[in-house]
Amino acid sequence: MGLIGEVLALPLAPARGTLWVLRQVVAEAERQYYDPSVIRKELALLTEQLEAGEIDDAEFDRREDELLARLGHGSPAGGVARTDGTNGTGTS
Repeated sequence: MGLIGEVLALPLAPARGTLWVLRQVVAEAERQYYDPSVIRKELALLTEQLEAGEIDDAEFDRREDELLARLGHGSPAGGVARTDGTNGTGTS
């Protein structure tokens, strides 16, 4: 963009700056939401709640599925890698 283009775009600088900040905030929030170490801690807490009788099996299963879906979000296939040799999509 030439000098004239820069001068004409100058009034839009605050909006472009705000957009950049919003993108950075969303990227950081997504990074934290899908962070495997955070998800593993939440799974451990969920297991403790089940063992303590604070939640029932149905609630545990529902929340565990949500956490495993988040954990699998970062994998290339989008599925959850399991220890039984399947990929979480019903195929192996």
